[in-house]
Amino acid sequence: MAMTMTGEVTLPADRQAVYDKLNDPEVLKACIPGCQSLDKTEAGGFSAVVKLKVGPVSATFKGSVELLDLDPPNGYRIAGQGEGGVAGFAKGGAKVSLTDAEGGGTVLRYDVEANVGGKIAQLGARLIDGVAKKNADAFFANFVKIVSA
Repeated sequence: MAMTMTGEVTLPADRQAVYDKLNDPEVLKACIPGCQSLDKTEAGGFSAVVKLKVGPVSATFKGSVELLDLDPPNGYRIAGQGEGGVAGFAKGGAKVSLTDAEGGGTVLRYDVEANVGGKIAQLGARLIDGVAKKNADAFFANFVKIVSA
């Protein structure tokens, strides 16, 4: 099942500071809901273990993320995949762009495309979209706190 999600958030920091935080595994681990581990790989991406609950299905996903088309401090593209055993899989990518906000700060825009399969896909698009939006909102709430500190 395919899903898309777009959004933007204004952050109270300059583009370089936001870009640096988006590449810091400790910051990302603290921001990603259910993240149990996040490590930088030799290729410049990340390997991760994230525990998620989607409706009645709980699973621990192990996956990897690759950062592509790096354009510091303006953004990059993300491609990743994760396996959750019998719960299913997720595969997709995102385009992240950073621009200066009027009056200071940085606008972060994201455009995500993902495919999910397995038991999770059987739960239905509405439930999956709701969980994805909730997790994205939680990520950005946590990220704003860290960037603001």
